[in-house]
Order: sequence, then structure tokens, then C-alpha cells
Amino acid sequence: MAPTPPERTDSVLTRSPSLAPLLARGAVLSPFRRPDPAAAHPRTRLVLPGLRPDPAGLAAYAKVCGFPAAADTLPVTYPHVLGFPLAMRLMSARDFPLPLLGLVHTSISVTRHRATPSAAFYDLAVHVDGLAPHRRGTEAAVVTELRSGDELVWESRSTYLARHRTTHSQASRRTGDPELPAVEEWQLPGDLGRRYGAASGDRNPIHLHPLTARLFGFPRAIAHGMWTVARCLAAHGVPDAAEVRAEFRAPVLLPGTVTYAADGGRFALRGGHGRVHLTGEVSPL
Repeated sequence: MAPTPPERTDSVLTRSPSLAPLLARGAVLSPFRRPDPAAAHPRTRLVLPGLRPDPAGLAAYAKVCGFPAAADTLPVTYPHVLGFPLAMRLMSARDFPLPLLGLVHTSISVTRHRATPSAAFYDLAVHVDGLAPHRRGTEAAVVTELRSGDELVWESRSTYLARHRTTHSQASRRTGDPELPAVEEWQLPGDLGRRYGAASGDRNPIHLHPLTARLFGFPRAIAHGMWTVARCLAAHGVPDAAEVRAEFRAPVLLPGTVTYAADGGRFALRGGHGRVHLTGEVSPL
């Protein structure tokens, strides 16, 4: 019988962590990681109470993603940005078994239980929910929760893949997707990654410049996956109470041209030659 994992414990923070030293620490530790879905993972839940979104940061994020500038409610993806530094603290810690460098954001699901006013105070919490085998390696799930008082108002679950050799077989979910009708074509500038990085705090080098992207095997800088889903949701529209699911398929090279497609609650982002970068769905609660 497998041993019972230790219970999760809370660690209360007084401020959001700074991302730069976390990225540096994660980069230093990455070569020593040996990904394994059976490995132990952090059992700490990081909690940041009394958080109020910064109006200037929120305005910059809304502008780069295409959300309304003067909205009274947080964009549906913005709590992910608020929780990202906490997630990075967990994933750059010594007890996180996957290498931070090279981690691929593969999917996100978001549930917004009600409207989230932009001027309100919230309690933010992030924890690693576990590891799982994937056909291409090992996947970690990270859960972010936003509470107003005792009420859970927003939650998300992101999966991050560390690619390595594996004997695990898993049927691909990426076959048989119906092609959605095109709605808009977007021209993406070469500095989009730098602009989104400044607004979100995610300055991963693969998004910033062609030279730094080449160090990780990309011919040019690539757009942030969370920008692609945010931009699609800004165009699609999301009810106050809704569930969003999105799967990241292929990187978007910058500069570039993409097509936003949608039908009913489903949406997608496509590139040239029918390449699918993102698929997703919005379901009202």
C-alpha cells in the first residue's frame, strides 16, 4: 500500500514574491531535476490575504489583451496573473521535482463563480495539486483560488509539462476537432511578448527576443500562451459566472498572423496551413 501523502499546510505571505530571483533560482536548479510522475511534490499552499489589484497594472494588462479599458470587473484571466508569482515560488522551490526551464503550459481551466469587481480586496491561494504521467513526460497541476471573504469566487487549474522519455501511452485528445468558422485575423507584432511580459510579469526569455528564444529551440520569440487565451476570451466575451477550458496546441511565432475562429461557446486560434495554436470553450454556469 502506498504511503499517505502529508496534508497540505498553509504559508501566509505578506506580499507577492518578486519574479526575477525565482526565475534565476529555478534556472539554477533545473539541471538537477529528474522528472518522475511518482515523485513527491510541494505540500504547501501559499496564501496572500488582503490583495487588491493595482489599477495601473490592470489597465496595462487589459490594453495588451484587448479587454475593455474601463471595466468594473477583472478580466476572466487576470487572477492567473495575480497568482503567477506564487506559482513560480512553488515551482522554483527545491522540493518541486520538475525543471522550471523548459516547462510547457499545456492547458488551463477557469471557473468564475460570480463577477469579480476590480476594486475589491481578495485572498489569493496557490498550490500544486499533483503530478501525472503524460505521453510526452510528466505533467504538474497548479491550482489558483481567489476568495472574497469566505466565498470562492474564482479558481483555475493549469497543467505544465516537463518533456522527457517515457513508456507511458496515452491517447491524444488532439484529433477530430471540427474546424470553426473564422471571425477575425490578427497581425501580431514582434514586441508582443515584451509588452505582455511587462503587463503580466512573465518575462520568460522565449517570449522576449529572437536570440533568447533560439537558445530554447525556437526560431523566433513566441507569444505567451496566456496572452493567446486572454485575447480570444476578450473577443469572445465571458459571462460573469462561467467555466472556461483551453488547451495550448502549438506556439505562435512573433511577428505573425493568426486567425481567431469561434462558433457558439467554442473558440480556436489558427495559423498558416491550418495549424491550430489553441482550442477552448466557454460554458455559462
